[in-house]
Amino acid sequence: MRKVFIKTYGCQMNERDSEAVHSSLKSQGYDMVDSESLADVIILNTCSVRELAELKALGKLAYLARRDVVLGVIGCMAKNLAEEIKRRVPGVNIILGPGNYSRIGDCIEDIASRRKSFIIQVDRAESDGAMDSMHSVRQKQSSAFVSIMSGCNMKCSYCIVPKTRGAERHRSMDDIITEISALAAKGVKEVILLGQIVNRYGFRHIKQKNGKSAFVQLLEKIHNLPGIQRIRFISPHPVGFRRDLIDCYKNLPKLCPQVHLPAQSGSDRILKAMMRAYTRDGFMEIVQALRDAVPTMSISTDLIVGFPGENEDDFLETCSLFDEARFDMAFIFKYSSRSGTAAAAMPNQVPQPVKEQRNSVLLKKLEVYSKAYNDKMLNTLQSVLVEGRAKRGEAMFQGRAANHRKVLFPGDDSDVGEFVDVRITSSAVTTLYGEKVQP
Repeated sequence: MRKVFIKTYGCQMNERDSEAVHSSLKSQGYDMVDSESLADVIILNTCSVRELAELKALGKLAYLARRDVVLGVIGCMAKNLAEEIKRRVPGVNIILGPGNYSRIGDCIEDIASRRKSFIIQVDRAESDGAMDSMHSVRQKQSSAFVSIMSGCNMKCSYCIVPKTRGAERHRSMDDIITEISALAAKGVKEVILLGQIVNRYGFRHIKQKNGKSAFVQLLEKIHNLPGIQRIRFISPHPVGFRRDLIDCYKNLPKLCPQVHLPAQSGSDRILKAMMRAYTRDGFMEIVQALRDAVPTMSISTDLIVGFPGENEDDFLETCSLFDEARFDMAFIFKYSSRSGTAAAAMPNQVPQPVKEQRNSVLLKKLEVYSKAYNDKMLNTLQSVLVEGRAKRGEAMFQGRAANHRKVLFPGDDSDVGEFVDVRITSSAVTTLYGEKVQP
């Protein structure tokens, strides 16, 4: 029996794809192992959104190519750099882009049996939707990713996703509901809906009903499913946050009071260059509406520093946006030029030291606002969905509050996969600590 190890780089979409590949190969009789040292087949699921992720994956491939294993690359980098991977790492046997993962078992057998020495397929296969609902649910697993759409039709000037994942593809609502019902039957209590722009689900494909978008209709259907107690989604776009979606936070108790709302910049001039299709004022109107709906709402964001042409005034606008919005979590990226994007050819590329300095300024702001948000939760009672043992601390367990804050507490194995009431006793920048309250 061939032993397969999958290593994942990048976003939650890649994590979900790896899980589907894992489930598919396991169903075909492969032995899925959790260490590359035990494997004779190694698959790297790669990301191409930033240059650093590509460099890490290429370095890992070069290291693994020295071993006598079947070596495969899947994911966005496989699509974006297929020929370069073939040239730079001759030991790679399989290169599959997103949309071709249902072929991976056959590819492994063709290579392992020496019928072929190299296989490449990076154009989307029409039949790959069979992978969408495959899961490998662990015992006492509390949460699961569910992909509701893939690809992207937006034209953000810095983003390579439309090139690597193609145009939007929307799954049927019935298929999604069937998948989530099956997860609930296996004990999953929380689902996290995934899409490149998740709140565009069904856009121009599924009609509105009573003024509600297809995405809101889907949220309502999931909310009615027995067993599912929490709903989250990532990653949305501000243009999809209309009144019907904002109202969901008041009307659907299972929808968690936490929103990831990518701003990217606080400068209207830079937002226009990024082709983000909203203004700073429009973005802040959404933030205020969300906080009006749920005053304790956790709002996180993505920000890019050093976008081509970003001057000091533009950066100060981003700083002031951070102060105004008081983001309690943020993913701050130094702009990375991606070949094939409009931004790569723009003049006035920002020097790396300037990017580093601006990144540092925003990280310090994040520490302040994240700690302030956590401090407001001191002495509160939180319902924590327990994920498992904490990485450090004897008998310490970790889980997530409804607002997605990580909570650590002394517990036991019976808590895993369950909701536990925890009184918050102390806080750090990214983590809360507490004591379990006995029912």
